Amino acid sequence: MVSYSVGQLAELVGGIIEGDPELKITGVSDIFDATKGQITFLSNPRYESAVEKTKASAIVVSKNYKGSAPATLIRVESPSLAFSAIISLFCPKPVAYAPGIHPTAILGKEVEIGKEVSIQPYAVIEDGVKIGDRVTIGAFVFIGKESVIGDDSFLYPHVTVRERTVLGKRVILHSGVVVGSDGFGYERKNGKHEKIPQVGIVQIDDDVEIGANTTIDRGRFGKTWIQEGSKIDNLVQIAHNVVIGKHSIIAAQTGISGSTSLGNQVTLAGQVGIAGHIHIGEGATITAQSGVTKDVPPYSVLSGRHARPIQLTHKLEVLYNRLPEIWERLKKLEKQLGREAKPSEADQDLSTE
Repeated sequence: MVSYSVGQLAELVGGIIEGDPELKITGVSDIFDATKGQITFLSNPRYESAVEKTKASAIVVSKNYKGSAPATLIRVESPSLAFSAIISLFCPKPVAYAPGIHPTAILGKEVEIGKEVSIQPYAVIEDGVKIGDRVTIGAFVFIGKESVIGDDSFLYPHVTVRERTVLGKRVILHSGVVVGSDGFGYERKNGKHEKIPQVGIVQIDDDVEIGANTTIDRGRFGKTWIQEGSKIDNLVQIAHNVVIGKHSIIAAQTGISGSTSLGNQVTLAGQVGIAGHIHIGEGATITAQSGVTKDVPPYSVLSGRHARPIQLTHKLEVLYNRLPEIWERLKKLEKQLGREAKPSEADQDLSTE
């Protein structure tokens, strides 16, 4: 069984120990299920109450953690990042595929393949594709004509990369991703919807990761562009000619309409909807289920159906919850003034009785 001392783990993550540095750790777990001999971590203050109940032998906490714990502590700047490094010591290494081309794979004409590339069963790679070094192409992946796949990229099974798409280095596409599908473009003519040709491309820069079943449309002309280091969750829709700035985060079920641009380091939480032809400023954060219909200033935090500043949204939510009380007070005041409010179907619903 693999084991490390707390001292060794603290050295790995640059942490400060409170407790026994010689204590042996044999595994990792979450704070609720951890047992003796395991190490866990606390990153979200919501779970601080679980610290006193955990059976873990050691806990990775932030340098600012002020609570008590029945275990040895390792204090670090970022518990989540530190714990990720510790996990790598105990867990199996990521699955890797040996270089080579499976005999069932289909390669078109003039395909360029770099060094140590792995192409798995039933992959289809069309004419003129260029594949960099150490790339992994999973089973049933389709790569369209004249696309470029950068060094060290990893395409999981059932990924579709349409023609003339450009992927940078170390790009990760999870299963079901479709890159380069036609944008949703139509013009109404004689009572019918006429398709507008979508002749642009998609460019995805270095170190981008895209989650399962996300779709990214090609530009009408020009390109849809996902810039360096951005991370996109599962089930996201990115329309034609969208530009996503560097190191942005987009959570699941978000939809971004055509020709919208995001600055660098923007955060979109789950189920955000963004209208077309607007700009989200650098460093902005849009909270879950918000709807954005106009430009957003840099470093704003917006929330709610109408994507207002988050403080205003919270204030309006408080007032909304007080509507039944306010309605009853209004009826009493009108009655005192001799102008009793007209009865309505809302009365019964809003009654506090």
